[in-house]
Amino acid sequence: MPITDILERNCKLYANDICLVEINPEMKETRRVTWKEYDLIEPNPVTHYRREITWSVFNEKANRFANLLIERGIKKDDKVAILLMNCLEWLPIYFGILKTGALAVPLNFRYASDEIEYCLNLAEADVLVFGPEFIGRVEEIADKISKNRLLFFVGDNCPSFAEDYTSHTANCSSQTPMIPLTDMDNAAIYFSSGTTGFPKAILHNHESLMHSCKVEQNHHGQTKQDVFLCIPPLYHTGAKMHWFGSFLEGAKAVLLKGTKPEFILDAVSKEKCTIVWLLVPWAQDILDAIDRGDIKLENYELSQWRLMHIGAQPVPQSLIQRWKKVFPHHQYDTNYGLSESIGPGCVHLGVENIHKVGAIGKAGYGWEVKIVDETGNTVKRGEVGELAVKGPGVMTCYYNDEKATDEVLKDGWLFTGDMAQEDEDGFIFLVDRKKDVVISGGENIYPVQIEDFLRTNDKVKDVAVIGIPDKRLGEITAAVIEIKEGIEATTQEINDYCMKLPKYKRPRTIIFADIPRNPTGKIEKPKLRKMYGGESLVAAQNRG
Repeated sequence: MPITDILERNCKLYANDICLVEINPEMKETRRVTWKEYDLIEPNPVTHYRREITWSVFNEKANRFANLLIERGIKKDDKVAILLMNCLEWLPIYFGILKTGALAVPLNFRYASDEIEYCLNLAEADVLVFGPEFIGRVEEIADKISKNRLLFFVGDNCPSFAEDYTSHTANCSSQTPMIPLTDMDNAAIYFSSGTTGFPKAILHNHESLMHSCKVEQNHHGQTKQDVFLCIPPLYHTGAKMHWFGSFLEGAKAVLLKGTKPEFILDAVSKEKCTIVWLLVPWAQDILDAIDRGDIKLENYELSQWRLMHIGAQPVPQSLIQRWKKVFPHHQYDTNYGLSESIGPGCVHLGVENIHKVGAIGKAGYGWEVKIVDETGNTVKRGEVGELAVKGPGVMTCYYNDEKATDEVLKDGWLFTGDMAQEDEDGFIFLVDRKKDVVISGGENIYPVQIEDFLRTNDKVKDVAVIGIPDKRLGEITAAVIEIKEGIEATTQEINDYCMKLPKYKRPRTIIFADIPRNPTGKIEKPKLRKMYGGESLVAAQNRG
């Protein structure tokens, strides 16, 4: 069934139940906006501490936007781009697009104006819906992008080059548009994170979206009584597809606009959240704040919090061991996935496998996995190869890029570009990104293994290991290390600590600096390689 049917069902079964809450902790908590007030006054997302809507209002707003798009000529297989920060409008707009039979095209909120234009053109978007945070960036390209597409603005004080979303949708029908949809109909275009190059447009159908709902609910057992705290950006598959498990059960979700430890724990406490998905840096920040005494757990009601899970990147074993000491009653899980596999869950650890922390797990619900060599043959257990996955959540293609599609899709298998190995119990461990492997003097070095080791040092907050050019060996490893706040460390200390590693794995260079991560928590290694391993370094070595 198309995923829009779930919204219709939730509206019928749970019409007056709160489904979405938005928390803006940077605002003072003066009063709470009820769903009735929200429906009447449509407040600006950035002027209220807390807003909420029911399933009935969610569905109504999705219908109003769908009918507005249809009135403006949007039809099946057209594309509507979303450029919004997380807010209460985001998901009704997303589902409104799907109800027309058009494709939702979420955009990364970090995109500069030229990247916005590039992605709109690549996806052949017919409409752009954007918020107040993006007025300047959209205005820079408005003359070019408005010639062949509609621009709708969500917020107060609509700029002159766009149309006002609020006033236009208010006058549209709240009835469901009767557009027939099937599982095989196209549903959304997501963009790759760009950590390995310029973003690619990833096409998914309704079957993919529905499969992510089933996978998430199967893995984490959401019920109607659960409350999911959503912190990562909704433009990314990870956040939304984790929410899909709650969506399938008609459960409430909380959109938190902030990542400070006190914001997270306050939201969990006040909203009675039971499931929280964190990125590695956020979990580290929470534990560090507790260690420093900045946060006192007795000030929060956390007994209902049952599950903490992490994804989007390799998870250090030491971090979870530390977490379990502070929160011993928490179930823990990790999920592996890509935007090309509709986000998390194609590989899944499972809450029952806490003894295997460090692994990404086994094939997720409805998925197949294999690890292959350069010729596509399955490697022996324990050997390193490329991870490939197969299942109903695999993308249809890279939109308008047949060559790139053929490189990663082979006989229904998605070749992930991640290097992995399987242990004696059948659990899969990530070794590294295929493109991040450092080849030094003919030896393959996997940075993630060194990063995991360095994170066991009590002084290290975050670390990224990259390859930098070397005249003799081709590449050598450099460890970029972010030290915990208020702590000092020296190069000699780190080098001494690394003596526990085999000699070929010891970093040749130590750099103390902040670790850049994108909004989904992935280390931006291309940025680090550009900063510390660029042409200037090669030239300097050649001169030597």
